[in-house]
Amino acid sequence: MDIIFMGTPDFAVGTLEALIEAGHQIRLVVTQPDRPKGRGHAMQYPPVKEAALAHGLQVCQPKKIREEESVRCLEGVQADVIVVVAFGQLIPSEILHMKKYGCINVHGSLLPKYRGAAPIQWAVLNGEKESGVTTMQMDEGLDTGDMLLKTVVPLEEEETGGSLFDKLSEAGARLCVETLRELEAGTLKPEPQGESPTPYASMLEKEMGSIDWTKDAVSIERLIRGLNPWPSAYTRYQGRTMKIWAARVLPQHVSKGNCGEILEVTKDAMIVQTGDGALAIRELQMEGKKRMDTGAYLRGAEVKTGTILGENAES
Repeated sequence: MDIIFMGTPDFAVGTLEALIEAGHQIRLVVTQPDRPKGRGHAMQYPPVKEAALAHGLQVCQPKKIREEESVRCLEGVQADVIVVVAFGQLIPSEILHMKKYGCINVHGSLLPKYRGAAPIQWAVLNGEKESGVTTMQMDEGLDTGDMLLKTVVPLEEEETGGSLFDKLSEAGARLCVETLRELEAGTLKPEPQGESPTPYASMLEKEMGSIDWTKDAVSIERLIRGLNPWPSAYTRYQGRTMKIWAARVLPQHVSKGNCGEILEVTKDAMIVQTGDGALAIRELQMEGKKRMDTGAYLRGAEVKTGTILGENAES
């Protein structure tokens, strides 16, 4: 098939590569504009643009896909279908219905669950046992179009937002190829979504990572995994930010203390009191330092029991 591909982050790259490998002709790649990144604010290509250029594909980077110039650009491209994967802008009706097969979206959840910008991370944050990918026929709503195909991906006990992201990216690439095959063969049976049983999967903000130690250990541990690698969960320790990358719930821990209090320091963990249960910090990163196992950190730093972690803790 002749395809216009619309996508921006790493999550979309696998699908672009899979479509090329399957023999489809990518007539145009549409992605977000380059952005400044890092301390030097050097302009950086979106991952999809990097992949597209590596294959010698034509790339378009509209600031606003709704602008008339952007719509005319897509109109001039001969294509059967538009494939959309984490593009990052709402697509207007003119584009949704522009090509023979419309716009097909690859979404990182089992719709109608987790419509929105961050379905992968919210599945971890909410303790879901499974997630997956849905392909859908896009309409004017936000992730509300008819479902085409689904694939289920179980979550491991220590699943992070990052590890699930990678799994769903690969699953989505395979599912998109299968969807286009059935679309062309006329064997798809679109299914209306109905109401979503979960809240909108809102975009992640850096402030979400601030750990509230009055919450229960299970919720905090999910926060740590769900926000790994970005924006990451963090707390304050001795006046500095401590990112926490991995932890283990200790629901039966005998000692009791104030929320955020370091109850015990073992060879390879710091055990912290929460609002319900204790949490063993297994991997951390102090401000300005490298990420490391807690055991490695403890070999070079003295951590005293009774110390309180958190925004209101004394430095």
